[in-house]
Amino acid sequence: MGDKSYTSDYHGAVDPLKSMKILAIQFKYMGDAVILTPALKALKTQIPNIELHVLVAAEIAPLLENLSWITKVWAMPRTRGKTKISQSLPFIKILRKEKFEKCVDFGGNDRGALLSLLCGARTRLGPIERKQPKLIQKICYTQTVLYENCEVPLLELHFKLLSAWGISKPRFLGLEIACNPNFADVATEILPQGAIICHIATSQVKKDWPITHWKTLYSLALQAGLLLVFSSGTNERERKLLDDFKALAPEAITLPPITDLNLFLNVLKIARLVIAGDTGPLHFAAGLGVPVLGIFAVGNSLSQAAPIYKSNQKILASHCVCYSKFSHLNYCKQANSCMGSIKPEAVFLKLQNNLNASSLNV
Repeated sequence: MGDKSYTSDYHGAVDPLKSMKILAIQFKYMGDAVILTPALKALKTQIPNIELHVLVAAEIAPLLENLSWITKVWAMPRTRGKTKISQSLPFIKILRKEKFEKCVDFGGNDRGALLSLLCGARTRLGPIERKQPKLIQKICYTQTVLYENCEVPLLELHFKLLSAWGISKPRFLGLEIACNPNFADVATEILPQGAIICHIATSQVKKDWPITHWKTLYSLALQAGLLLVFSSGTNERERKLLDDFKALAPEAITLPPITDLNLFLNVLKIARLVIAGDTGPLHFAAGLGVPVLGIFAVGNSLSQAAPIYKSNQKILASHCVCYSKFSHLNYCKQANSCMGSIKPEAVFLKLQNNLNASSLNV
């Protein structure tokens, strides 16, 4: 076992010239995996001789497996809310054969902590959110970094964690993912040329922009001759949201459910621009280099995700009216929701400004 250090200022810098295998673990949402890429890139750039492996849930793997600077992406099957070690043992046995020198768990949840221990790495770095770690963190991590304030940009937390290994935050940061080109031709059959994708659903109801606002935005864009195509996720709630929108705007073009993430990424790649709330597809598009316009109004979106984007890539509410009271709930209880406070006319104006700027740069 390595020496344990449960402090927020531990520095055990990694020799940048040393060859070693490092495993990065991220067991959270899809968007979190994309937001992690600047930290992963810095790790590889500042310690160029490492083999960088990344362990994620199987459904997330397509986001990272086409990046040339990642040695290997380990796609682990999972069922949300359930951990069945007996089913995972064959996978873990193969993982241990890699003989990783170090691992870093960016998620900090119980599953990530346990996988840190089971992967076999001698040095295991992970975050804690209180001065006294949970028992599982004490057992599984050999190094920890204290997150004294989690309501800061996720990028800041990632680099705070990596500072334990002497990794510094680069001056220029950008999200980065890559598509599997084998799906490019099918994508062109799905999305009309020149279309702007509006992804109307998020993983949390309180982060959804009202469908009445999407309808008004659609009408404004139609009058301006812009082609908006609407999409949502594949689960029942998100498909119903798209159906409800379609009832308001029956003439609008909507995308069919796309269950293959490789195909969906290729569809996003050819969009003229992507508009969405704080959700995976917004971060996917940004990572692919597609122009984006993010709609941010909920407290943790404003503090954690919005700062990643430049001013022309986002539109913000003036403040979150319910964050201090209702952050633990799945929806905003205010009469005028946080997301509803951002008006369609403001989004349309921002969209027009971005399109005009793009045409000037062509």
